[in-house]
Amino acid sequence: MISKNQIKLIRSLELKKNRKREGLFVAEGPKVVGDLLQAGYQPRMIFSTTERPDAGLITEEELHKISFLQHPQEVLAVFETPASHQPSAISHQLSLALDGIQDPGNLGTIIRIADWFGISVIYCSMETADVYNPKVVQATMGSLAHVQVIYTDLSELFRNIPSSYPIYGTLLDGENIYEQGLTHEGIIVMGNEGNGISPEIRQLVNRRLLIPDFHADGLRAESLNVAIATAITCSEFRRRK
Repeated sequence: MISKNQIKLIRSLELKKNRKREGLFVAEGPKVVGDLLQAGYQPRMIFSTTERPDAGLITEEELHKISFLQHPQEVLAVFETPASHQPSAISHQLSLALDGIQDPGNLGTIIRIADWFGISVIYCSMETADVYNPKVVQATMGSLAHVQVIYTDLSELFRNIPSSYPIYGTLLDGENIYEQGLTHEGIIVMGNEGNGISPEIRQLVNRRLLIPDFHADGLRAESLNVAIATAITCSEFRRRK
């Protein structure tokens, strides 16, 4: 059984301002909820259409009232939003920086890609979509539990690290990624879906990369989806490992 106040609260968490005010976010599906629980995220409430010891039992009809999915997936949980992380000292590993990614599906998929390729830290500009948007959480398919997402001023972050530290950017005037020497540490910057990397951040990129197309006749897609471009780039870095 779920109360009207609980329904109202859960539905309100679709909006960023309400998530921020309440310090809560929604996750759905056995895998996503399970991974977040295992990672130590604190649940405020859990509802399920099947009996489980940590959840309130609800009907399919009730689940449809609180779910943000077209096809609800048995379990829905409301978690406390963790304390915001501050950028730590750059470690000797590969990380991602997202400069104004707007689409929740793209952000969630990129988090999932990072998890797959063993990248545990993603720096996001303040203009990037909210990681706790229900669509983002769902698109991560549980990888949110394994990847640290830090919102920060990217230009300030980059200016405060040694100038010799590799900051890679995927740019149209970059050098063929398949012909460049790639390091095992550094930051890979991925830009906005429509405008790419912002001019300010572009000036701080010291390793420019290009994912080339292979159409001999010049007839090709105008651009790559940013999540696909991220997967290609991460794969090439890890291939050299």
